[in-house]
Amino acid sequence: MTGEILVVKDLKKYFPVTRTLLDTLRGRAQQYVRAVDGVSFAIKKGETLSLIGESGCGKTTTGRLVLRLEEPSGGQILFKGRDITRLSRKELRPLRKYMQMIYQDPYASLNPRIKIGDQIAEPLL
Repeated sequence: MTGEILVVKDLKKYFPVTRTLLDTLRGRAQQYVRAVDGVSFAIKKGETLSLIGESGCGKTTTGRLVLRLEEPSGGQILFKGRDITRLSRKELRPLRKYMQMIYQDPYASLNPRIKIGDQIAEPLL
């Protein structure tokens, strides 16, 4: 490992398309939407990563996969060298305090560098 705290390799998430009764009767194969298809990146300690792109291109899904709020269809997510794609919810819990997704609206998320009490008090001041 070369100082990378998070390594994502060939990450994939395919969502099944709802099939109609007629599709099932005709024996049509299940279709999938490839929301994330082969995403790879690495982040070193102290770095920040921004995902930018068109609406619907998989930014939020990628973030949810890295946080394991969604189960990946394939690929690896290594946090501090440990493959977290195989961890249970209980095993993930202590790791989640090191991860956060920040959405476009900065007021819809908490800053990990500021105490929660200070963030809650900010709009009241």
